Amino acid sequence: MIQFYCLQNRGSGASLLAKAAIKSHAPALYSLGVIQFNGSGGSKNDKDLRAGVALCARAAFLGHVDALRELGHCLQDGYGVRQHIAEGRRLLIQANARELAWSLNALVKRKAQQQHQRRLNYQHYSFKAGSGCPLLSDFGCNVPAPEVHPVNVFLKEWFESGRGALGQGLRLCSHKGCGRPETRAHEFRRCSVCGTVNYCSRGCQALDWKLRHKAECGPIERWLEEGGNGNDGGHGGVGEMEEVVEAEHFAI
Repeated sequence: MIQFYCLQNRGSGASLLAKAAIKSHAPALYSLGVIQFNGSGGSKNDKDLRAGVALCARAAFLGHVDALRELGHCLQDGYGVRQHIAEGRRLLIQANARELAWSLNALVKRKAQQQHQRRLNYQHYSFKAGSGCPLLSDFGCNVPAPEVHPVNVFLKEWFESGRGALGQGLRLCSHKGCGRPETRAHEFRRCSVCGTVNYCSRGCQALDWKLRHKAECGPIERWLEEGGNGNDGGHGGVGEMEEVVEAEHFAI
């Protein structure tokens, strides 16, 4: 991903990801899937939705939660695959269940590390109403946001620090745990309600909706009243750019 996005060596970066994917490296499979969904490094005509779905399916089989979530949204929306709402919903719940299991496992490990203390401070790792983020609202509890992969942290810091220059009119995925940049103008899908955020994948949009954007999103008319100019840094109008997305922002 660093070769592909940061150094903009598309061929070499894609080749390295492909070599890792052949060895069943789940993150590489998922990254290639996102590239296929967006046609990254090429034109809009280079999108291959079926290939993206196949790569996500393989990564999900290997236990990659983001790929599982992406596959669930694809099935639910009929994006690159025949629509199957019930199966898509099942995969989304399964992704949430895996996050719940990992959170509980982290809680157990943290408790074990605190056994030497005279008195455990349960406040630090108890699930409390209003704490954490509602990624697992299907199960009626809040947990901390999932840990961001080091590569995604590097991507975000690379571009936000100015070490890597985004081309004119290009933007980063708005999900704070992603860091992927657009490789051409209007590559990522934009929120169909407010038009102020954009995402590299359906999975990123769903996560950011629950983590942050649900509390901020409002109709484009309100955004314009608060000082927006309708062009969003030189882009065309919202209607020109946005792709059709679910009215609920893929919220689970």
